[in-house]
Amino acid sequence: MTPKPDKKASSLSDKIGSKADRKLSARERGEPGLWFGLGMIGLVGWSIAVPTLLGAALGLWLDKNVNDERSWTLACILAGLVIGCFTAWSWLSKEHKAIDEDK
Repeated sequence: MTPKPDKKASSLSDKIGSKADRKLSARERGEPGLWFGLGMIGLVGWSIAVPTLLGAALGLWLDKNVNDERSWTLACILAGLVIGCFTAWSWLSKEHKAIDEDK
């Protein structure tokens, strides 16, 4: 009689194999350095700051050219901030999915 393979043993060997594959691929790619991390932080910061500053510029222009009691500057800053945060969240979500796919 041939013994049946144990499900726990096969899942354990699969886990060990996938961890070994991840280690080898990480070793080939190299460890991201300090500058890579700072670059990522800067990229997220700029993806929020640029739409916010563009919104401020648009709001100031609207306040000068449209006679209205409302503050277009504040509204456009808020809109730029929301757009920037959504952009950063979307980008980080894609990066997180790519990391999970590597695992």
